[in-house]
Amino acid sequence: MVVGLINANPVVYEKKERRVRDPPVTVDEYAEEAIDQQEIFDHIRDIKDPEHPYSLEELKVVSEDSIEVDHERVRVLFTPTVEHCSMATIIGLSIRVKLMRSLPSRFKVDIFVAPGTHETEASINKQLNDKERVAAALENPNLVEIVEECLSPTFQTWT
Repeated sequence: MVVGLINANPVVYEKKERRVRDPPVTVDEYAEEAIDQQEIFDHIRDIKDPEHPYSLEELKVVSEDSIEVDHERVRVLFTPTVEHCSMATIIGLSIRVKLMRSLPSRFKVDIFVAPGTHETEASINKQLNDKERVAAALENPNLVEIVEECLSPTFQTWT
């Protein structure tokens, strides 16, 4: 048994089959491509949980249904595995960093703990959606190292 884990025995779910996306049919090479819920989910589904060797998808921390896309705004709700998860801020920061790196800069991204799923959700939501707090967190080498470790599986290529 691993000592010190907040949720030593999380429920692990089966991953959904990856869907092949059709390439966009565009006449204008400068046209903005539409981004949908599935594409956002594909970007964040493989982020590794900071405490476990499982992805956020496998732990049902994120799902396609928890994502909203409205033109140039993306809203992601995530559900920590326990209501006192000390890693919730790291999870949210990992989602934010992944989307900052993956989406065009025109997108506004909002990351929230799903309502009623964490005892300090208001505080976490405030941290994750404050530009200055996010920038300060990303200047901390220890936090950046943890985030990079969470993101490392997301850079695999899928065939």
